[in-house]
Order: sequence, then C-alpha cells, then structure tokens
Amino acid sequence: MLLLIADWLSQHVKGFAVFNYLTFRFMLSIVTAFALSLWWGPWMIERLKAMKFGQAIRTDGPQTHLAKTGTPTMGGALILTTILVSTLAWSRLDNIYVWVVLAVMAVFGMVGWVDDYRKVVEKNPRGLPSRWKYFWQSVAGIGAAVFLYITAKTPIETSLIVPFFKDIIIPLGLAYIVLSYFVIVGASNAVNLTDGLDGLAIMPTVMVAGALAIFAYLTGNIKFATYLQIPFVAGSGELIIICGAIIGAGLGFLWFNAYPAQVFMGDVGALSLGAVLGTIAVIVRQEIVLFVMCGVFVMETVSVMMQVASFKLTGKRIFRMAPIHHHFELKGWPETRVVARFWIISFMLVLVGLATLKLR
Repeated sequence: MLLLIADWLSQHVKGFAVFNYLTFRFMLSIVTAFALSLWWGPWMIERLKAMKFGQAIRTDGPQTHLAKTGTPTMGGALILTTILVSTLAWSRLDNIYVWVVLAVMAVFGMVGWVDDYRKVVEKNPRGLPSRWKYFWQSVAGIGAAVFLYITAKTPIETSLIVPFFKDIIIPLGLAYIVLSYFVIVGASNAVNLTDGLDGLAIMPTVMVAGALAIFAYLTGNIKFATYLQIPFVAGSGELIIICGAIIGAGLGFLWFNAYPAQVFMGDVGALSLGAVLGTIAVIVRQEIVLFVMCGVFVMETVSVMMQVASFKLTGKRIFRMAPIHHHFELKGWPETRVVARFWIISFMLVLVGLATLKLR
C-alpha cells in the first residue's frame, strides 16, 4: 500500500525511486514490523491478561516452569499481525508468491488459534483434536503445493536441487506436491515442538528467515542466479519483504518473550511461522538447505519421535523428557543456557546453509 504511494510520488520526486529497490524495502519491512511490535506489544499483553489467556504448565516437567503458570499465551497473534501489515505496506501486491505465503500463514495461524483457544479458554487439554489439526494443515499444505505446481513456468521450479552439487537436479513431476506438502506441514509442527522455552523458537526462526531472504533475493535475480548456479524463479525476490517482516516481528516479539517471558507465542504463532518458512523454501527451491538450517527444529522433532517409539517398543525412555530441550533442563542446565546454546547451534547451521551458495 505504501509502495503504491511511493511509486506515484517517484513520478514527481526522483528521490522516491529508492522504494523500487528490494533491499531498501527489505530494511523498511524489518523496521516497520519491529516498531509495530514494540508499539502494539504492551497493549496486546494486557488484553491477553484481561481475557485470562494464561498458559497452563505441565506439572511433570521442570519444576522451574511452574512459576510461569498464567503467563499470557497466544502472543503469536502479535507476530502475525505485524508481519501482515509490514508485508502489505512494502511488497508488490501483484506478486502471486506473496499471496501464497500470506494465505498459508493465515490458515495455519487460524488452526493454531483454535487449538490455543480450546486449551486456554475452554480448558480442554487436548485443544483441537489431532485429526482435525492435521486435516486443516494438510488442506493448506496441499493447496499451496498444488497451486505452486500448476503455476510453475519452468521445469526448474518443480525440480529438487541438491546442495553442494551444481549438476544434480532431479525433476519431481507430481512428487513435487508430495515433497512440498511434507516440507510445509513438517516445518510447521517442528517449530511448534521447539516452542517450549522463553525465546527458544523465535530466534532460530529469525535466523532462518534472514538466510531465506538472501536465497529469495538471489533466486529472483537472473544474473545472481546464473552466476551462483542456483534456480532462477521469476518473482521470488519479492519474498524478501516477508522474510524482513518475520525478522522485525520476531525481534519485536523477543523483546517481550526473552527470559523471563511476559508472553508466550502459542500455537497460533509457532504453527504459522514454521509453515511460512517451509513455503518460502519450497518457492526458492531450497528444501534440503532448509532441513539443514532448521537443524534445531529437526532435532527437537526427532527427539519426540524417538522418545515415543522407544517407549512403545521397549517401555523405556531415551531422554528424561521430550522435546530434547526439557531433557537438558532436567540434567541441570539453566533455561537460559539451553536457549543460548540452541541459538548458537542454529546460527552455525544457518551459515552452513548459506555456504551452499558458493560450495558447488
């Protein structure tokens, strides 16, 4: 919206032509989302408190968490709102990829909202039944995958790119839809499982979004894509604006979510943010790189799968508690140490992901 005004003004004042640069709008999207988060954050936290949207804490987990009982949750609504406003303000609204990502964010956000509402307000510990949660996640994931498949303009847009190898490109055909579905839904649930400590999930999300912004910018520029021997996907560069909005909104949310947290993200934020990262990775053809950069999210998910499988097969648990961040807490690590070390791991894995741009 603001971009349209800037475009009109640039016809009369040349200085406004700077708004045509993706990098400039990327920075504006970060600043806008961050400023809105700081502005709206206190009001939203007070509203959540007034509505008694307080988090219930598991009694079988680390005892230090019991003090967090009643902390407002569903704060992910703040993240999604600021991402939406910043994206609409600074992106080109005739770009289909922008709308695909926003649609995925909205559907997964609504699924998370219903799940949170049933847990917090209706006091239903199950929240939204798993079958319905996965049904609506699947509807959104498959819907996005099918749309991207039928609108693909070149074969490279539906091929699997193997990092570190410049000549390995695997045409997927209809398997593209299956892969995209698992990436989107898998990323959504992986971020959700990680969201268990103050600031644990949001900072890796910000880091991965920053890396995806670089991939989106390069993938959408035919000169850079040709030089780096990565796929060129026309129009994908505009996704840098959404990535910037995620960075700004995430840092703004961390302002209130840092230990000790004033507000929790809830499923409304975690499910949607993971799905957005997955969708962007699918569009810029970096599913395998996303798997690497989201190593912390993958580790958390695998720990839950291993714990459940081990208990069902042998009656014994591998970890003291899953997801794995609780295991380290129960071993005596302070919460802040767990979070900081997981952030460090995320940062290093993001660097590995970015290294694939040159190491081919």
